Amino acid sequence: MASITIRDLAKDFGSTPVIRGIDIDIGDGEFVALVGPSGCGKSTLLRMIAGLETVDAGEILLGDRRINDVAPRERDVAMVFQNYALYPHMTVEENLGFGLKIQGLRAPDIARRVEQAAETLGLDQLLRRRPRQLSGGQRQRVAMGRAIVRQPQAFLFDEPLSNLDAKLRVQMRTEIKALHQRLGTTTVYVTHDQVEAMTMADRIVVLKDGRVEQVGAPLELYDRPRNAFVAGFIGSPAMNFIRGRLQLDGTPYVLTDDGLRLPLASASRGSHGDRVLYGARPEHFTIDPSRGLSADVIVVEPTGAETQVALRLGGQSVMAAFRDRVGARPGDRLALWPVAAEAHLFDAAGGERLN
Repeated sequence: MASITIRDLAKDFGSTPVIRGIDIDIGDGEFVALVGPSGCGKSTLLRMIAGLETVDAGEILLGDRRINDVAPRERDVAMVFQNYALYPHMTVEENLGFGLKIQGLRAPDIARRVEQAAETLGLDQLLRRRPRQLSGGQRQRVAMGRAIVRQPQAFLFDEPLSNLDAKLRVQMRTEIKALHQRLGTTTVYVTHDQVEAMTMADRIVVLKDGRVEQVGAPLELYDRPRNAFVAGFIGSPAMNFIRGRLQLDGTPYVLTDDGLRLPLASASRGSHGDRVLYGARPEHFTIDPSRGLSADVIVVEPTGAETQVALRLGGQSVMAAFRDRVGARPGDRLALWPVAAEAHLFDAAGGERLN
C-alpha cells in the first residue's frame, strides 16, 4: 500500500486543456472517489495515475516514488475497467492467474493467490466456468479478482458498476466497500454516480472542467458545499436553487423576484440587495399551514420510504421530499416552508458560498 500525491497536474488533448493544475493528496489505505459531470477529466486523471495517459506538466508520486515516466506495468497499481475485459476462452481461474503468469510467478504462488482472491470474492465455486457462463456481477468480481491477485499498492476503478442493473449496483458497491475494509489498499474510484461516491468513499474529489472544485468527506460536501456547483452535484434529488435578493434589514432573509420571503439563519457574507441563490435541499422543506408559502403541486412521486413532490413556488420550480405520506395530488396547493437552519446561500454570479 502507498499514498498517492498529485501536484500541479496538467494534460491537454491537442489545443483542448483537460486537466488544469490539479493538486490532490490521497492517504495510504484511503478510499477516494473522483466525481463530476461527463467531460470533467475524472477518467483521464485516473488513466494518468495508471500510466495510460502521458503527463504534460506536474507530477504523480506513488509513496515517495515519482512515476510520471514509469511504464504502466511497473507502477504497481491495478486497474478495473468499466468493461470487464475478460479473456472469453479462459476459465475464471485462468483469467485470475494470467497476469501473474505473464509476470513469471511460480505456479504454486499463482495458485495460492488465485485461491485467496476467489475465496475473498466468493468465486470458489466458479473457477472452472468461462465468462459467458457468468452473470454481470460475477464477471465484475472476476475483474476485481484479477486486480487483487497482483497485490498492488493501489487499486484504480473506472466506473466499474455502470454496466450493471440497479439492484446489482447496490449489491456490488457494498461488496467493494467491504473488500476495501478487509484489504485496506489505497483506492481511487471514478464514478458519475454521486450516490456511489457518497456511500463508498472516505473522501470525494469533485471535478469540473479539469479543476478541483472541492475535496472532503461525503457529509462535509453535503452539509457545507463550497459553491453552488458542488451543492447541486452532491445530493439526490438535487438541491433547489431559488433566485432572489439578500435582505439584511433585521433578521436576514431572501426576497424572491415574486415577493416571497425565504428565511435564513445567517448570512456572514454578502451585502444588502445582492443577487443570491437560496439553496434548499428537498428534505429541508416542511408543510406549515401557519406560515408556509403557497406552492402548486405539479407531480407527486411516492417512492415508499419518502414522497417526492415537484412544485411551483412563485415563478420557480422546486422539489420537496417528505418522510411522511403526503396525500397531495397535481393541482393541489401546499403551504411549503424551508428550514432556515438548513438553508444555503450562494452568490448568484459566481456561485460562491455566502453563509
